[in-house]
Amino acid sequence: MPQVAIFMGSISDEEKMRPCSDLLNELGVDHVFTVSSAHRTPERTAKLVSELETDGVQVFICAAGLAAHLAGAVAAKTTKPVLGVPLTASPLGGMDALLATVQMPPGFPVGTLALDKVGAKNAAWLAAQIIALNDDAIAKKIQEARDGFKESVEKAAASL
Repeated sequence: MPQVAIFMGSISDEEKMRPCSDLLNELGVDHVFTVSSAHRTPERTAKLVSELETDGVQVFICAAGLAAHLAGAVAAKTTKPVLGVPLTASPLGGMDALLATVQMPPGFPVGTLALDKVGAKNAAWLAAQIIALNDDAIAKKIQEARDGFKESVEKAAASL
């Protein structure tokens, strides 16, 4: 049963968002990874949100560039947390996507992460932390990963 849904506005976004799916796999968070567009397939987007909520999805991660309305369109259809990953896809260097993702009307928030792969990874971490509120096994995996980060820094410091 999927706990997280990752939506991309276009298949061309897969390279930037693949780290999100990979990290959720590493943490043992079951998820769906698919393409759905706020503009080209609005009915598909709404249907997916409804069906995935029924299936138990607790967090939606939405990534889009240009107009970047996907996260807002999903937030309009669910009361579950929506995390937005703005993507660089225009001559504006992602600023358009960032502003479109972060500027939501009151009552329809989108937790906005950084651009591209860094944002994709942190969206996975944040989604896993939300799931970990009620899943001790995921919480343990997150803590183990953080312990590993600490050990790698300490090892690097000791090698200097």
